[in-house]
Amino acid sequence: MTQMTQASVPGAAATAENPDLDRAIEKNRRKEKGLRARDLSLAVLTPVILLLLWEVAARTGLIDARLFTPPSQIAAQGWKMTVSGELWKHIAATGTRLLIGFSCGAAAGILVGLLMGVSRPLRAALGPTFTALYALPKIAILPLLLLIFGLTETPKILSVAISVFFVIQINTLAGIVQIDDRILEAARAYKATGTKLFRHVLLPGAMPSVMTGLRVAAGMSVIVVTAVEFVASNDGLGYLIWNSWQLFQPSKMYVGLIVVSVLGAIVTGLIIVLERALIPWKYSNKRTKKASK
Repeated sequence: MTQMTQASVPGAAATAENPDLDRAIEKNRRKEKGLRARDLSLAVLTPVILLLLWEVAARTGLIDARLFTPPSQIAAQGWKMTVSGELWKHIAATGTRLLIGFSCGAAAGILVGLLMGVSRPLRAALGPTFTALYALPKIAILPLLLLIFGLTETPKILSVAISVFFVIQINTLAGIVQIDDRILEAARAYKATGTKLFRHVLLPGAMPSVMTGLRVAAGMSVIVVTAVEFVASNDGLGYLIWNSWQLFQPSKMYVGLIVVSVLGAIVTGLIIVLERALIPWKYSNKRTKKASK
């Protein structure tokens, strides 16, 4: 009976026969847990220490407190603006432009990238043009958009959408082109054509590149929307930063800068969560590799 139980659970038998393996696995688990705790501590402590050094330097006169407002005063200013609703107004304006522009640009970029990936004539026709347009600074397109659409929300949203479109289109196309020909041959041998080939081979194969494009585009979209709000808006975080500089209100300017950086981190974090949901095999492969070491 004992033999049958051990045979039915080979891992348990192997563990019972190899106590050294048990100890090695447990040691490796504790080491990995310790490394994660250390990484988290460093991630939290580094900005805290930098802020403390900034505070001390500003209070003791090592740096000009009029230009480098102490973090305590920045926090007080941020709380004041939050309570009054001023900060929420700017966050809402920037967030709306970012959400609409990023969504439209990402959808168009993925669609065009996939079409160019499966169609060689389309790739030949549009490839050089898109390469030239990608090199053009996206903020340079803003005056043209303002001429066409006027001082409305459309130019601001389109500026974000255009910048996101090219990044994701390039990454999506690269993901399709880099799929191994042997995989495509095997898929066709199993009668995977048309929508089946697209759904089960092309899209999963390109998805890691698509997610990389989304992560890059997330940071770029925050930069572009902030720059656009510098010159063509009466609200938003970019306007808050620029207007505070013009009125020499550095505490408000720093509040805007901090909120923009936090917004960028949140957008990137959401993309990472989406990536884990859409391509879980990528992270499961990483865990398997770590476990095998």
